[in-house]
Amino acid sequence: MLETTPTINRTIDARGSFCPGPLMELIRGIREAQVGDVLAVLSSDKGSKVDIPKWIEKAGHRLIAVETLEGHDRILVEKAR
Repeated sequence: MLETTPTINRTIDARGSFCPGPLMELIRGIREAQVGDVLAVLSSDKGSKVDIPKWIEKAGHRLIAVETLEGHDRILVEKAR
């Protein structure tokens, strides 16, 4: 669990969507977000825990956290550019 939870500007609920769905929804959300915005992606697809952080690093954004919750993961991303 995070010590201080950042303010989440947008939550993308991609539970029930399979790869690459959650990542595509995040990319769409990042395009619409402002620099500094924090997006939370909720995903029940196990591949998202690996695929989304890889994309975040490649795209130059900041991975804040990957949390495993009941039945899904929550990935927090800050738009960096």
